[in-house]
Amino acid sequence: MKVIILSAGQGRRLLPYTENCPKCALQLGERSALEWQLKALHAGGANEVVVVAGFQAPQVRAIAAACTDLPVRVSHNPFYALSDNLGTCWVARHEMHVPFVVVNGDTMFEAGIFRRLLAAPSKYPITLVTNVKSGYDADDMKVIVDGDRLVRVDKRLDVNAVSGESIGMIRFSDIGAALFRRQLESMMENESTLKRWYLSAIDELAAQGYVGTVSTGGLGWCEIDDPKDLAHAARVVPGWWRETAELPEPLAVTAG
Repeated sequence: MKVIILSAGQGRRLLPYTENCPKCALQLGERSALEWQLKALHAGGANEVVVVAGFQAPQVRAIAAACTDLPVRVSHNPFYALSDNLGTCWVARHEMHVPFVVVNGDTMFEAGIFRRLLAAPSKYPITLVTNVKSGYDADDMKVIVDGDRLVRVDKRLDVNAVSGESIGMIRFSDIGAALFRRQLESMMENESTLKRWYLSAIDELAAQGYVGTVSTGGLGWCEIDDPKDLAHAARVVPGWWRETAELPEPLAVTAG
C-alpha cells in the first residue's frame, strides 16, 4: 500500500524546538518522529511512502534517504507557509491515482493500527481511523458516526454529540482517490480554502455517504502539536517497540 505523509508545515506551536527543525525531524528517543512512522509503516505492510515536505525540506530528504526498509520519496510543497494541509494535499494530488493511505506528519501510531486499517472491509471508498476517549477538547478533530459510517468530522463539533476523534490516518480506494482529488480541486478553486484542513474535504465527502470508519481498537497512538505532546511522545513511542520486541530464545538447559 502506498502511503502519503503530510509533513510540510513548520509546527509553530512547538517553537523554539521547530525554529530550524521541521516537526517530523524532532527526536523521540533514539529516532526522529518520521523515522518512527516509517518503521511502523514498514512493519504494518506499506510498500511505498511519499513524504510531502515544505519547511526545512532538506532535513526531511536526509531522513528519507537514510531509510533502508522501504522506498521513500519526498515531494515538495513550496507553498506550505501560505496554506494548511488541504493545500498540501492539493500539491500532492498527482500521487493520488492508486489506492493509498494519508497519514498526518505529527501522528505517531503502533504498527497494528495501520494493519487494522489495511485489513478493514472495503465497504466505503474512504475509511478513516477513529479513537474514543473519555472527553474531547477544542483542538481534537472530532467525529460523529452512524454505525461504521462517518457523518461529520470537524474540530468545531459539539462535544456532547461526538462519537470520537480522527487520528489523522485515512485509506482511499481507487474510487476514493478519484473522489478526493475531485473534491480537492473543487475546493481549491476558492482561495478562502487555503487555510482549511484536508479533513474539510473528507467532511464534505462524508455528507455524501462515501466515508466509513475503523477504530484504533485500543492500540497506541498520539499526536505532536505542542511541547507537552512532544514530551509525551518521547516517553511512549519508543516504548511501543520495546514492549513488542521479540523475546530472546530461551537458554538451552542441559541435564546435570
